[in-house]
Amino acid sequence: MQFKKSGMYYIVYGLLYLISLLPWRVIYIISDFFYLIAYYIVGYRKKVVFSNLQIAFPDKTEAERIKIAKEFYSQFMDSLVEMIKLISISKKDFQKRHTINASVLNDYYDKLDRVQFTTGHFFSWEFANLGVSLESKFPILVVYMPLSNKIFDRIIYKMRSKFGTILISATEFRTRFHQYTKNKYSLVLVADQNPGNPKNAYWLPFFGKMAPFVKGPEKGARNNHTAVFYAHFYKVKRGYYRTDIEFITDNPESYPEGALTKLLVKKIEDSVKEKPSGYLWSHKRWKFEFDPENHKPV
Repeated sequence: MQFKKSGMYYIVYGLLYLISLLPWRVIYIISDFFYLIAYYIVGYRKKVVFSNLQIAFPDKTEAERIKIAKEFYSQFMDSLVEMIKLISISKKDFQKRHTINASVLNDYYDKLDRVQFTTGHFFSWEFANLGVSLESKFPILVVYMPLSNKIFDRIIYKMRSKFGTILISATEFRTRFHQYTKNKYSLVLVADQNPGNPKNAYWLPFFGKMAPFVKGPEKGARNNHTAVFYAHFYKVKRGYYRTDIEFITDNPESYPEGALTKLLVKKIEDSVKEKPSGYLWSHKRWKFEFDPENHKPV
């Protein structure tokens, strides 16, 4: 059975590798085809997308929100087909397509041991992951959720770690993370995920509506005396991305509890307003309703 699984992995990986060798223009023709299916035929999470856009941009016209939605679906499909293209991409080709102000981070290499990147669900996180790892002096640690399909999980793991990213499974984070804390590191975390328990969360206004935010990024930074950076990555033009890194603090303990999360959430909101179609609107960000009796706002 193990031999069959291994053989199937090489078959699937080989097919995807061959597809990844297609020219970029062909890759985006495939993306356009999937966009038409996702938006016009299947309507993937369309109710969620338009509900989120109504909450975030009530002052925009319906036509403006439709335009954002269509651009979102186009970028979403681009991000999926780009994952295949990234399987075989060379460092030289990648660096032509991704730029980053890495000096903002690298200038602190001799001053700091622990660094934490906080960001949001922006496109394209796959480009950002490879780009930061390629240009950072710090080893990059990324927490990821393994896929249930072991073959595709192995393929994506290989792609994401090709430029040196150290991937830590979310299910193993508590037992594995400590082994990397003896040396310099930079931990990448997403701050706008829904918490497992909304009662144990920081409740903050996000685009004017209360939403729960995980406490982990702030608590980890405070407990480990970790310097905090914010990263916004976005599309410059089709197939080209940029990551902007911003230093936040090297003394997270100086912030009152919840204040650092509030600041980072505001950063994410500002980034979304700047590039609204580049945010993952299919994510149920307002999944939980604020209850004043059970939820304490920051």
